[in-house]
Amino acid sequence: MRTTSAQAEARASGQRVLILSAGVGSGHNSAAAAVQQACAARTDIAEVQVLDVLQVSSVLYRALLGKGYFVLVDDLPWLVEWGYDISNPPFRRRGPIDPWTRVNSSPVISAIKRFRPTAIVCTHFLPAQLLASLLLSGVVDAKTAVVTTDYDFQGLSLSGAFHKIFVAREEGKVELMALGLPPDRVAATGIPINKQLSPAPVRDSTKPPMLLISAGASGGDYAVSVVRQTMHMRSAFTATIVCGRNDALRQRIEALVASAGDRYSVVGFTTEMPQLLQRADLFVGKPGGLSASECMAAGLPMVLVNPIPGQEVRNGDYLMEQGAAVRCNAAATIGWKIDEILREPGRLQMMQAAAQRTGRPDAAANVLNELLGGSSRPLVVTRAAQRTILAASEQRFVATDLTGPSSLVRLVDQASGSTVALLQEEELADLQKRHSTPDGELVLRRSHALPLRHWEERRVLRAMLRGDDALPVRVEGTAEGFRDLPG
Repeated sequence: MRTTSAQAEARASGQRVLILSAGVGSGHNSAAAAVQQACAARTDIAEVQVLDVLQVSSVLYRALLGKGYFVLVDDLPWLVEWGYDISNPPFRRRGPIDPWTRVNSSPVISAIKRFRPTAIVCTHFLPAQLLASLLLSGVVDAKTAVVTTDYDFQGLSLSGAFHKIFVAREEGKVELMALGLPPDRVAATGIPINKQLSPAPVRDSTKPPMLLISAGASGGDYAVSVVRQTMHMRSAFTATIVCGRNDALRQRIEALVASAGDRYSVVGFTTEMPQLLQRADLFVGKPGGLSASECMAAGLPMVLVNPIPGQEVRNGDYLMEQGAAVRCNAAATIGWKIDEILREPGRLQMMQAAAQRTGRPDAAANVLNELLGGSSRPLVVTRAAQRTILAASEQRFVATDLTGPSSLVRLVDQASGSTVALLQEEELADLQKRHSTPDGELVLRRSHALPLRHWEERRVLRAMLRGDDALPVRVEGTAEGFRDLPG
């Protein structure tokens, strides 16, 4: 498509978007690529850059966080599940970033300063935690977004300062609002995926159903069991098996299906996945957040095998709840379970319709629309408020259950209507002593005369004011936003 002179001029003076990811698995980088693709479709973005923060960190740090994760997945899956659960409560870890992480973050901070972004999108919690620190210290003056890449919200994604957090589904937004987060700072957009092919797929019901069996980008050996099981199925079908970058796996499967004629097609790593998703009738594989979102956008139901404990198991729970998936817990019954879907009249079509309803193909574009069109001031969650949110989460409270000095209140920018701070009732009383006007209004002002013990207040004020000398705000209780809970 040709770029007009007006478009070129708009880009030259437009937004500078930095997308920060972390290569722990392929999903976070895939979501980053989807947001980058959505940036290219806008005329108000002058430049976009993607940075995998692990690629600029030390070799040891990269190995422990990247490769170490998959070692645990293969050898100690119970430990992965334990780690997921123990880190799930929001704000369990508070305070400054540990020294080792800070040292490894230095190249990222340098990259941010060089690029001078007007907006930063994080598709992993590691850069999100770093950005919160930079917002509070005044190093960053950009709109910041945290994008989750699984269907269940994970507490590590919640940081002490951000402009918007994007969750995969409405229940995640309800969860955060129930804990006290303001509705104007949380959006349920879905998980960003690359733009799907159009028009929507029209599957040929006169042909045998096509199974798309995926071993994942790295090529999981579980695919051999899946293929072996399908060879015992009684239903008519064809199958395409994607082996990823595992050449040895591809050769094993090719040898396994060599006597099955042209029923099976075996490929390695491919850039044709969007086309395969649209041609297939049923997907067989792991419920990674990105894989599942791509399937749902294509109206492709899933047979789930070998999910990673923690996030993938929860992804599968959601998909099954929507009627768009079934899960196989025993390798010996995979073929039988697929057969049951294909043999029951109308069942596959019902699952395809459920997948289509669940899909959110425009998630990446919606993330950009909401971030760039949203408030220029961040939301700051004070450390005291973080303690309250953690306690509420652990005690299974919602925000309106909280009373007393530790209950939550919100400061709302009078001019824009956006929430700029979440703090404890006790902290509000302290603020009102120093920032109330004679007529009883609350106007936050920059003050260099605060005692040393108010260092937290100075950081919070700096982030909220963003260079202004004063900010009139109104106070709202958590019940105000709780009324806006979806449904």
